[in-house]
Amino acid sequence: MSATDIDHPAQEGNITMRVFVTGASGFIGRAVVAELVEAGHAVVGLARSDASAAVVRELGADARRGDLDDLDGLREAATAADGVIHLANKHDWTHPEESNRAERAAVHAISEALAGSDRPFVLAAGIAGLATGRPGTERDPSSAVGPDSPRGGAENLALEYARSGVRVSSARFAPTVHGEGDHGFIAIIADTFLRRGAAAYPGDGRNRWPAVHRSDAARLVRLGLEGAPAGSRLHAVAEEGVPVREIVEALAERLGLPVESAPAEELADAIPFIGRFLGTDMSATSDITRDLLGWKPEGPTLLEDIAAGHYDRS
Repeated sequence: MSATDIDHPAQEGNITMRVFVTGASGFIGRAVVAELVEAGHAVVGLARSDASAAVVRELGADARRGDLDDLDGLREAATAADGVIHLANKHDWTHPEESNRAERAAVHAISEALAGSDRPFVLAAGIAGLATGRPGTERDPSSAVGPDSPRGGAENLALEYARSGVRVSSARFAPTVHGEGDHGFIAIIADTFLRRGAAAYPGDGRNRWPAVHRSDAARLVRLGLEGAPAGSRLHAVAEEGVPVREIVEALAERLGLPVESAPAEELADAIPFIGRFLGTDMSATSDITRDLLGWKPEGPTLLEDIAAGHYDRS
């Protein structure tokens, strides 16, 4: 891969940055790229295929061919950029150790390239496992430490570089980043329900999942890039916790399925990887993030997006 220099005019009031984005053609990535371009930043998006490159270019960005395993290319792209946003992940549910390995290696390569530069680096992280018996907050450190932990402990690894001259921040996305075109957790759950012939919630379904519309998540990422202090943990959470039973009932109504309760263990086996989280309470707040960045979610709620038919299956 070769470095790409681009020059786009910034909107008045914004500082133009040349931003390298991994995962640029993904569901969240497309929204982030569009948000950055609209704000006047020049974007180079990592693309694994010609099709992905075409998507990136249609958004007004330049495409850079490569993948997470091309560590030299990631270093080169990060070095040439004024800031980096890392959203890509292999999401190999069958071999999570491979996803974890690749994630840690990519984050290490990018962080090393930015060390000593005081340039911003925003990486995607998750909400799960932050707290028990209460909503997780930005003050809660991730328990994932080391290469054998979830996502290879990449969040903690990256945040260490705040002491090495990188303005790094983690953007912890709610498990349900929803909206039209979403093929993530809620879509996978909907597909599983159709195969079962019934929608099922775990136990009494009172456990909660936080949620955020992807347009709000994209705006948070941009704000984090532009102004989050080094070492910040940011929560892309609009709804603190939507009861899983309400999510399942909303899907059932749209899909024309009956609703039932099922043991959490049964659903964990029925829905690869995601099923083991379905019975987990993962509520989280974003008060600190809102105060820090002036972020105010404005998009539809998760139940509104389900009601709008975004998770209907043909």
